[in-house]
Amino acid sequence: MARTTKPLLESIRGPGDVKCLNISELRQLCAEMRQDLTEVVTALPCGGHFGSNLGTVELTVALHYLFDTPTDKIVFDVGHQSYPHKMLTGRLAELPTIRQTNGLAPFCKPAESEHDAFGAGHGGTSISAAVGFALARDQQGQNHHVVAVIGDGSLTAGQAFEGLNHGGDAGTRLIVVVNDNGMSISPNVGALSRYMTELRVGKPYTTVKRYFEDAVRRLPLGEDALSALERIDVSMRQAILPHSYFEDLGYEYLGPIDGHEVDLLIRTLRYAKTRQGPVVIHVLTDKGKGYEPAECDPGRLHAVRPKSSGPKTLAYTDIFVEGFRRLAREDKRVMAVSAAMLDGTGLVNVVDEFPGRVLDVGMAEQHAVCTAAAMAVAGQRPIAAIYSTFLQRAYDQVLHDAALHKAPLILALDRGGLVGNDGPTHHGLYDYAYLRHIPHMSIMAPADEVEMLHMMRTALTYVDGPVHGPVAIRYPRTAVEGLDLPADLVDLPWGKGEIVREGQRVAVLVAGTLLSSVVEAAEILAREGHEVTVANARFIKPLDEDLVRDLAARHDVLITVEEHAVVGGFGSAVAEVLAQVASDCRLEVAGIRDEFVDHGERADQLAWHGLHVDGLVARLRAAWAGEDDISAKSVA
Repeated sequence: MARTTKPLLESIRGPGDVKCLNISELRQLCAEMRQDLTEVVTALPCGGHFGSNLGTVELTVALHYLFDTPTDKIVFDVGHQSYPHKMLTGRLAELPTIRQTNGLAPFCKPAESEHDAFGAGHGGTSISAAVGFALARDQQGQNHHVVAVIGDGSLTAGQAFEGLNHGGDAGTRLIVVVNDNGMSISPNVGALSRYMTELRVGKPYTTVKRYFEDAVRRLPLGEDALSALERIDVSMRQAILPHSYFEDLGYEYLGPIDGHEVDLLIRTLRYAKTRQGPVVIHVLTDKGKGYEPAECDPGRLHAVRPKSSGPKTLAYTDIFVEGFRRLAREDKRVMAVSAAMLDGTGLVNVVDEFPGRVLDVGMAEQHAVCTAAAMAVAGQRPIAAIYSTFLQRAYDQVLHDAALHKAPLILALDRGGLVGNDGPTHHGLYDYAYLRHIPHMSIMAPADEVEMLHMMRTALTYVDGPVHGPVAIRYPRTAVEGLDLPADLVDLPWGKGEIVREGQRVAVLVAGTLLSSVVEAAEILAREGHEVTVANARFIKPLDEDLVRDLAARHDVLITVEEHAVVGGFGSAVAEVLAQVASDCRLEVAGIRDEFVDHGERADQLAWHGLHVDGLVARLRAAWAGEDDISAKSVA
């Protein structure tokens, strides 16, 4: 779909231009923005967040019409709904570059624009950040406004409750806009979701208003009287609606209001600006508004998928689902737990097949891990499927509730490693480091899809054994290499790696799916007459110490390769083993440097850190020639 000319939208150079428009022009601006979003996002080669952005157009316009960023602070939760904000803050022309290498960031990024008050890629943080901005303002004697924009899906996050509690108790001047579309990425679950639904469809206000409107229309000048009614709509809602949960926490509650009526939004926000304490504005929006396919299937079109002209392939996520299906059919104790990511983890495909055994607990990773640990202790065999980056939020539960109890729990860590276009908030680059030092914790990393399935069987066997304890299986979001899946699953030797290619002088020990790239690099070296040894570690913990010692004893250089931060990762574990033995073998650690990795194509990200085939070949050549570790050099 070609990007068409939109005169009003293209005249907006910054938020100040929005304030000069009248209501009719604001509505036209919203229509042009929605059209531009559809044209741009559906054409992105890498895909992009879609439905939530279409739903927040009018809200974003109203916010910038009334508030003065960057002085006023607007904190967007997650950032899935921030594309309209970027369009109005000087980044319209760059929108077609979003999520791509050297393009706009997928979420709010203060380094990208002064209008981005706070960055976030994990849900539930906006209220806490807004409370922080408000309290800092108060301490500094300033008088600007602070607004948090949070979706009802993110309200299921524990941190959102903590922020609401503190903000209400502090009584500071703060506006929390709850964007209620009944969805996060998947449909919302839980008691809070049901409560929001009751507020959304509750009859007291709508019934009274309908009767009142009918009566007024029968009077002389009835339509003029109705216009006056609209002007006092906020006050009328406050008088009619029942006492709310938010008011119990110390907030003045306004709503629910139609989030697609820009004039009503402006009136409500203008009223909220006059209040001296915390205010919650409950805004109803339609995810995917204005684009029929997204309105009909908001879950599927939460984001537009990358375009592909090649044959359909499976991802490691699909392999995980296949493994779960096989284990769950054999063992009725096997269950799955997700934290608002049934779709992202693939479990949405097995909900119907295993009723009551596939649970979505909402955007609450801490609760997910603790609940799964207790289920495991009680005799079930749960698999908690959580993105690596999101499991960071549940570190204490992994240590305190799972490992300390030696809970027979399996953690399926999706999106381990570099994730490409979603950028630094979503890379799974730190899981080895934050898991491997925990007692009773085991960590596996498959080299391919076949090994992935065998590891799932191995993990279930282990947690069922006399030693047990939680087991993490870490896998990337990438497509699989083969698709020749085994008919039967077998147990792998516990804590043992394997040598896949024998050589001399230089050995490479690989953790995870970069094994195929290392083998390719080794084959290139072999054509040059240099045979290097390649080994597949399989286990990060328990590490195969015998294999490490053997490789170090027989080679001059041992190189570890991992799609993980070099600090505290797999290479660090190998270094700890070698520190205990007398060895002349030089250790080199190849991985992600101690820096956050920007968004872009995964191939580019691997190249930035020398983990693509060319970079690995350069490293092997240098090691063979006896040169110093090239990890600090550019090999892209």
